[in-house]
Amino acid sequence: MVLKAAKRGSIPPFIALEVLRAANERSAAGEDVIHLEIGQPSTGAPAAVVEAAKRALDRDALGYTEALGMPALRQRIARHYEESYGLEVDPARIAVTTGSSGAFLLGFLAAFDAGDRVALASPGYPAYRNILMALGITPVELPAGPETRFQPTPDLLDAIDGRIDGLIVASPSNPAGTMLDGDALERLVAYCNRHGIRLVSDEIYHGITYGQTPITAASLTDEALIVNSFSKYFAMTGWRLGWAILPQSLLRPVESLAQNLFISPPTLPQHGAMAVFGCRDELEANVRRYADNRARLLTELPKAGFDRLAPVDGAFYIFADVTQLTNDSESFCRRMLAETGVATTPGSDFDPERGHRYLRFSFAGSAEDISEAARRLIAWRR
Repeated sequence: MVLKAAKRGSIPPFIALEVLRAANERSAAGEDVIHLEIGQPSTGAPAAVVEAAKRALDRDALGYTEALGMPALRQRIARHYEESYGLEVDPARIAVTTGSSGAFLLGFLAAFDAGDRVALASPGYPAYRNILMALGITPVELPAGPETRFQPTPDLLDAIDGRIDGLIVASPSNPAGTMLDGDALERLVAYCNRHGIRLVSDEIYHGITYGQTPITAASLTDEALIVNSFSKYFAMTGWRLGWAILPQSLLRPVESLAQNLFISPPTLPQHGAMAVFGCRDELEANVRRYADNRARLLTELPKAGFDRLAPVDGAFYIFADVTQLTNDSESFCRRMLAETGVATTPGSDFDPERGHRYLRFSFAGSAEDISEAARRLIAWRR
C-alpha cells in the first residue's frame, strides 16, 4: 500500500543547498573544494557572541522565551534601528524568529490566504516562491533584468494580469546584489498603498553595502512586513535567528502562529545575539573583506570569460550572465566543480525561466579562497 504524501512537499529544492551537498561529498572523498555557492560568512559569529552564549549555558536554564522572543532582545533590536537609521520602532512590533525563514513563514501565513497572489522579482531568492507555493499562495514572477537593475518596478507590476495581494522586495537583493535607492523604494511603497498591496521588505543584507546606504521600508510605512536576520551582516548563520517588524494588524496573528508553530525562537542564540550589537569593529572588518573580495572578482572573472556581471551594490554575490558560455547553468556548475573544485550556484535556482543562462558567485569566503578560485577559473577557461 502506498500512502498519500501531501502535494505541498513537492516544491522545488533549494539548489544552492543541493550544490553544497555535492561539494561536501567531494570533500568527503578527499578532494578540495572552494565554496562560492553558499551565502554564508566564513568567519563565524563574533567572539563576544560565543562568550555570551557560554555564560548563558552556565547560568540559565534555557527554557522557553515568549513566543515573540526575549523582551530585552526586542528592545535591543529597536535600539539598533535608532542607532542605524535614526528611526524609532516600538519593541512591541518586533518579533524574534527562527532565522529570517521563520519570519517569512509567519509573515506569509499572517498576511496572505491560500489563493492570494504575491509578486516578486525574478531572479530572486528561491525560498520566497517555494514557501509561498507550499502555503497555497501563488507567486507571480516579475521578469526583472539589467534594465531595472534586477528589481521590481511599478511598470512591471502594471503589466501583471489580475490582482496582486503582496509584493516582496529585497534590497540588497539575492542573487544580483542590487539595491533600490530612496526614490525607487518610495515609488514602490506608494504603489502598494494605492493598490492595497502588502509590502514585504527583505532587509537581511543591510550593513553589507558598497558606497550606498540602505533604506529600511520601515521609515516609509508602518504597513510593510520588514524581515531581517542575524545571519548575514552579523555572521550568525547556524544560530538560526532573525526578526520581523510587524504592522499593527499582524501582531496578534503572528504571535498566535508563533506560539503554535514554534513555541518560541531558540533561547541560546537569543542570549548570544544580545552581544552582537557591540561587535561593530569585527563586523565592519568582515564588510571590508567582502569589499576586497568583490573588487578582486570584478577584476578577475572577466579574464575567465565571465564579463556580463550585474551591479554589486550590496550583499556578497556576483550574478553573471553566461549565455556566451552555456545554455545549461546546472550542468555547467557541475562540470566546474568536477574540473576545478570551485562550487557555484546555477541561476536556475533564482529564475526558473531564464536562470539557465546565469551563475551566482558568492564572495563571502576568505581572501585566500577568492584569489585561488579566480586563479583556477582563469586557468580552466583558457
